[in-house]
Amino acid sequence: MKLLEGKTAIITGATRGIGKGIAQIFAQHGANIAFTYASSAVKAEELEKELSPLVKIKGYLSDASDYDAAQKLADDILKEFGTIDILINNAGITRDNLMLRMSKEEWDEVLKVNLNSVFNLTKAVIKPMLKQRKGSIINMSSVVGVKGNAGQANYAASKAGIIGFSKSVALELGSRNIRCNAVAPGFIETEMTEALDEKTIQEWREHIPLKRGGTPEDIANACLYLASDLSGYVTGQVLNVNGGMLTY
Repeated sequence: MKLLEGKTAIITGATRGIGKGIAQIFAQHGANIAFTYASSAVKAEELEKELSPLVKIKGYLSDASDYDAAQKLADDILKEFGTIDILINNAGITRDNLMLRMSKEEWDEVLKVNLNSVFNLTKAVIKPMLKQRKGSIINMSSVVGVKGNAGQANYAASKAGIIGFSKSVALELGSRNIRCNAVAPGFIETEMTEALDEKTIQEWREHIPLKRGGTPEDIANACLYLASDLSGYVTGQVLNVNGGMLTY
């Protein structure tokens, strides 16, 4: 059974890692996909080519941390696809540093990309969702946003902010059948983690009750649940997908 048949999903930062995994799973379940990318046109074309046999898909070069660009993106997608049923605010960056050494630029850049973009795109899709009287907004937080992490004060602040934002939007829009939830991934093995040495990765795995890192598919399946009608009575929640990291 295809859980997202006939729905249109916006996925930010979908050319690699978690975003790409979400696009792949959503396409398998029938969702038409509008996705954003920051720089890699080649990877965007590859994703379009991979998924176009399954659904309608189109990539947009867009910076969601730019308010006006986010508004234009939503307008363009609405014209192209007709509806906006699902928004996945996935795009994000890290600029890790200890507080003693963290520059104002490192703080500002992470907050701008990770937090402002969530506000900008959520703001942009609210009107069409209100007209439809339905919608599912899913914001990508992190285990770091739930528990904090040394050397990531900027990233943790942005991801914790996303949780508070998601709960507030859920309270505001619930009466219009628009749901808003957050997903908080743990240690997910993607292209980014491949840069770490194997010993470091194995140490991470040993501290996880399930004794493995997560995959983009693990996160994508959580998003599939929250995007579909299976979660029709779920809003304002944080779904921790971390292999049990917070269970100690």
